[in-house]
Amino acid sequence: MSKVSVRTDDVAGFFNRAKHAARRADQRQAFEGSVTLSFEDPQQMFTVLSESRRQLMLEIMVEPKTINDLTTRLNRNRSSITKDVGLLEKMGLIVSTRQSNSGHGIQKMVQAIAPKIEMVATLG
Repeated sequence: MSKVSVRTDDVAGFFNRAKHAARRADQRQAFEGSVTLSFEDPQQMFTVLSESRRQLMLEIMVEPKTINDLTTRLNRNRSSITKDVGLLEKMGLIVSTRQSNSGHGIQKMVQAIAPKIEMVATLG
């Protein structure tokens, strides 16, 4: 995935983008490898992508990190990081995998789905 766009848009805009994508698929044109996540309300977008969650995203866009790494780098408690990772994963902005941590059990590795995220909010 090359880019994620997070934007505010209404239902008509969503369906307009979907029709455009369907036309491209019908014509067997390649997709550019981007994802758009839409919110109807700008406040909801900024609630989901709060300052602390944006900082978390910036950390894992550089390179994947474990929950423990994020706890240390962001100076936050583990439960807050875990909740934020769960929400961002549910929204489709990140993925996490469990991997063996030799001698210490299992750790969760977190990574962004794209190296770039574009946020666009339209008021009015």
